[in-house]
Amino acid sequence: MKGIHLALSFILVCLSILVSPLSFSCTRILHIDPTQGVMVGRNMDWIEEMQSKLVVYPRGIPRQGYAPVNPLKWVSQYGSIVATSYDIGSADGMNEKGLAVHGLWLDESDYGTRNEKLPGVSLLVLGQFYLDNFASVDEAIRYTETNAFQVLPFTLPGSNRVIKIHIALEDSFGDSAIIEYINGQPKIYHSKEYTVVTNDPVYDLQIENLKQYDGFGGDKPLPGTDSALDRFVRAAYHGAHLPQFSSSSEAVAGISSVLQNATPPFSLWKRDPSKIHRTIWRTIADLTHHVYYFNSTPNFTMVYARLDQFSLQPGSPVMKLDLVKHPELSGDVTNKFEPA
Repeated sequence: MKGIHLALSFILVCLSILVSPLSFSCTRILHIDPTQGVMVGRNMDWIEEMQSKLVVYPRGIPRQGYAPVNPLKWVSQYGSIVATSYDIGSADGMNEKGLAVHGLWLDESDYGTRNEKLPGVSLLVLGQFYLDNFASVDEAIRYTETNAFQVLPFTLPGSNRVIKIHIALEDSFGDSAIIEYINGQPKIYHSKEYTVVTNDPVYDLQIENLKQYDGFGGDKPLPGTDSALDRFVRAAYHGAHLPQFSSSSEAVAGISSVLQNATPPFSLWKRDPSKIHRTIWRTIADLTHHVYYFNSTPNFTMVYARLDQFSLQPGSPVMKLDLVKHPELSGDVTNKFEPA
C-alpha cells in the first residue's frame, strides 16, 4: 500500500506542476573528486536580475532572525562568503570550515502557522544562520532535529511574491542534506548519496522518479525538458559520469558543464518570461580549498575569491564586491573587495 500511495502522490504532484502558472527553477550538484576534493555548484534561475553581490562576513557578528516577535538570536562563530539576493539576504554561500548552503525554490513548502513561543528565523537569513553556526552538515542537522525554532516565510519587498525554498547543505567531508518544510515541520534527507537538488516535487518523489531512468534502475532514456524533474535526472546522470580531474580549474569546468546542461535556455525565457526563468548566475564552491566561484551568465564572466585570504577575526570589517557596478571583472578578485 505504501508503494501505491507514493506512486499516486507522485502522479498528482506531476499533474500539479504541469498546470502550475508559475515555476521557479534552480539546480545543485555535489561532486567528490579523489584528488581535487569536494566541490558543489548551483544554478540560480530567476525571473529577473537580483542585483547580487559577493559579501564576506567575519566571525563575531550579532544577528537575529527577523521575526517580529521572539526572533532567534546568535553570534556568528564562523566567517563566510555569500552571494546576496537583492542585497538583503544570503541566497548561497560557504563558510571557513567548508560548509555550504543554497536556497532553491520549492513551491510545496509550508512553514506552518506562527507559534510565537518558538524563536523565529526568517527565510531571509536562514542560510546565513547555518553558515554562521555550524562546521559540518552533521552539526547543522543535529541542531535542526533537536532544537525548537520556527522558520518564517518571506515576502519580497515591493511585490506580493512569497519566497518558498528548501535548503541544501554540503561540507568538506562530502556530506549532504536537504531540508524541506512540509506542514510546518522540517523533513530532512541526509546522505552523501543526495548529490542533486532541483525544485518541485518534494525530494522523496524526485528520488522515486529517478529510478525510472537508465543508469538508476529503469530503462527510460534521459529526458530533455527544463522541468525540475528532468533537470534532476540529467544532473544526476552527468554528475555520476564526471571523470577524475587533474586540476581544480578542470574540476570547475566539469561541474560547470553539468550545470549548463540543466540551464533553461534564454530562448525559452524570451518566449514566456512569466513562467520560465533563465539562469542569471551560477556558483561553484570548492569546499576543500575554500575558494568560491561566481559566474554571471549575462556577462559570461567567472570570478573567484579565496576565503582563507580574508581577515575573519571578530571586529574585522564586512567586505563586499559589487559585481553589478563592475561586470568587467574576471579571475581572482580576492583583493577587489572593499569594506561594506
